[in-house]
Amino acid sequence: MSALNGCGTRIVVKFLPNILTLSRILAVPLLVALLWPAESVHAWRLGYLAAFGLYCLMGITDYFDGYLARAQGTVSKLGVFLDPIADKIMIGAVILILCANQNINGVHIIAALVILLREIAVSGLREFLAGLRISVPVSRLAKWKTAFQLVSLGALILAGGLPHIAFIQLAGLVTLWAAALLTLLTGWDYLRAGLKHMTV
Repeated sequence: MSALNGCGTRIVVKFLPNILTLSRILAVPLLVALLWPAESVHAWRLGYLAAFGLYCLMGITDYFDGYLARAQGTVSKLGVFLDPIADKIMIGAVILILCANQNINGVHIIAALVILLREIAVSGLREFLAGLRISVPVSRLAKWKTAFQLVSLGALILAGGLPHIAFIQLAGLVTLWAAALLTLLTGWDYLRAGLKHMTV
């Protein structure tokens, strides 16, 4: 019996990184639902605060799924495939709902669009290069871009729950523009790498 339990534990540990990644994808609809406008302003603010807690939890799982996979030597093709998809689904969904709720409005929508369009373009480029069996490693600048994105969207969600603290909204918008700038720089790096392998 103990041998079966040990075997089951090893299986769970082996697939835990992928389970964490899938949990992020499955949590996106709940995150959007919490940010969905409610009739009561008070209830809406509570929704933002709950969404911020869920968003932070999703960010923690994003760190640990990669850490566990590398530490245990269990990096799988499924994990490599799902992890960037989970990130893009979460980022895209949050940007769209924040724009719909006017948490991102005016000229700041340009920064949000830059981020969204870059993610779509780079995904297409990666798919094209994958067909040629060419991988494009993630640069350190791209990691900073991701960090700014996560911080900015987290701050904007929190600002919706704490609208009386103006600094949070300001910090979210400033880091959103920083993420957009890094998005352009890293997007150009990916495009330049891809152009080397394209023929007319």
